[in-house]
Amino acid sequence: MRSGYKKQIKTIVSWSSGKDSTLTLIRLMADPDYDVVGLFTTYVDDEVPFQATPLAVVREQAKLTNLPLIEIALPDVFPNNDIYQSTVIAGLKNSGLSFESIAFGDLFCNGIMEYRQRFLEPAGWRCIFPLIAQGSDKLAKEIIYSGIRTMIITVDTQQLNKEFCGRLYDQSLLEQLPESCDPCGENGEFHTLVVSAPCFNGELELILGSVEDNGRFHYQRYHLGQTHLHQ
Repeated sequence: MRSGYKKQIKTIVSWSSGKDSTLTLIRLMADPDYDVVGLFTTYVDDEVPFQATPLAVVREQAKLTNLPLIEIALPDVFPNNDIYQSTVIAGLKNSGLSFESIAFGDLFCNGIMEYRQRFLEPAGWRCIFPLIAQGSDKLAKEIIYSGIRTMIITVDTQQLNKEFCGRLYDQSLLEQLPESCDPCGENGEFHTLVVSAPCFNGELELILGSVEDNGRFHYQRYHLGQTHLHQ
């Protein structure tokens, strides 16, 4: 081994289809300490919970990153902790991918970091949090100016007007958010879907349909058009 060589940490990224996991991937791909070898997502009935992103769309995103996608089916959106943890651990261990750490796009120090560490690190993987406690205002600007193009696809109407559903996440949108709303939606005000980013070798084309009213939560429904690859 040559002098000064440092072994890269093989890492997978928890992939929700939204802006935070995309920024996490971009950060790690630029970090010489890490070798990103895959993505993983959990889903229920062929959709990613909360985002309501169809699994087929997540697969298209993974293709654009040129990374394998580990798909872990959950029995329901809120399984009890024992079922959730054992299902995730089994899915990761049976994936066929070799990795040493798992990266998450969590932003807040609200106990989620410790929760993930408690059940994943005893299974043999280090948990890393590239975005934790860095401030939503700062991260929102980084998401926009780094070239991540994303749109709001889920809105909690108890916290944000349904009219934001389907909007592009840009500076104009940030300026129109109410003061009570976290700029990154980290209190569950909204969720996003990324259509292009510096880590994508192309762009997803979304054909927007109607906004689905599911009571408290509203979802922007759409069809996936042709994926445009960079030449």
